[in-house]
Amino acid sequence: MKQNIILKLLILVTFILILSILGSTFAFAEISGFNTVAQSAMVMERSSRRVLYESNADKHLPMASTTKIVTALTVLNNSNLDDIVEIPRNACGIEGSSIYLREGEHLTVRELLYGLMLRSGNDAAVALALHVGGDIEHFANMMNDTARELGCSDSNFVNPHGLHDDNHYTSARDLATITCRALENSDFRQIVSTKTIRISNEGYEYDRVLVNKNKLLSGFDCADGVKTGYTKKAGRCFVGSATRNGMQVVVVVLNCGPMFEDSSRMLNAAFENYKLKVAVPENKVCGSKTEKGRKIYLYAPERFAYPVKDGEMLTVEVDSSQNSIQVYLSGNLIYEKNLVELT
Repeated sequence: MKQNIILKLLILVTFILILSILGSTFAFAEISGFNTVAQSAMVMERSSRRVLYESNADKHLPMASTTKIVTALTVLNNSNLDDIVEIPRNACGIEGSSIYLREGEHLTVRELLYGLMLRSGNDAAVALALHVGGDIEHFANMMNDTARELGCSDSNFVNPHGLHDDNHYTSARDLATITCRALENSDFRQIVSTKTIRISNEGYEYDRVLVNKNKLLSGFDCADGVKTGYTKKAGRCFVGSATRNGMQVVVVVLNCGPMFEDSSRMLNAAFENYKLKVAVPENKVCGSKTEKGRKIYLYAPERFAYPVKDGEMLTVEVDSSQNSIQVYLSGNLIYEKNLVELT
């Protein structure tokens, strides 16, 4: 009798633990459209980094040419777009996607970035890596530094293009976080949102014409990025972004056959169910206090907005004695900053 009671209690505890683990997934799934056949997925609002949906988001997986998002961000952080690159021999004839670079020709960093992000040129990736890092290994270390500076601990990069290597991997969460940071760069935004462009083709009378492989740019309203990828081992991978009513959403799917279809559906679900609310306008007077006969006004140092769905409430509190402002989502602290004093 005692053994039966203990057994029932163990079953009950196990059931509760399973529910607690799966609870967040169920909560996301309650919103129609947040589902995918991807092995791993993440939907994230860009400015706040709020996770709107996730599935196996911390699993280490190969990511093929979506690697080039990290490559581009590392290049943008460490070079000048107008720098001239003389194409070395070991950047030519790289397997896979190519913009058919030739030894000795000259292109700008900007042109190579367009070749990298629109046509997924593996030769452009190597040319940029050698220009910025000197060699592939050093540039890969720079890519890893880029990721670590953003708090991404589930990624390791060994090359700039994403051709398969067992030690080259990321997670959907890391890739979404890196992409959100990259989209804060205006040059990156311009490049990944471009549908077609002409770049130089030294020695020929005609330019290279680059057409973006990202079908979302033509097939989804307000799409503005970012990168496709495919290898046999990684499967079809995609990072997309779109902006509506001031809210930019990033979607990541790794190893997903219908990558454009699933991404479009999840982006629509994000826009239909979440609205970006400004909780703290920039330079807003949030309060005042008097010290030694002087009136001191307290200003918010930056704008803070957050995506909310029906039933959620943002609450703003100002503590004049501590010169701070806090924002709560349904009672949970999500933002806190010191206020600026102006007399």
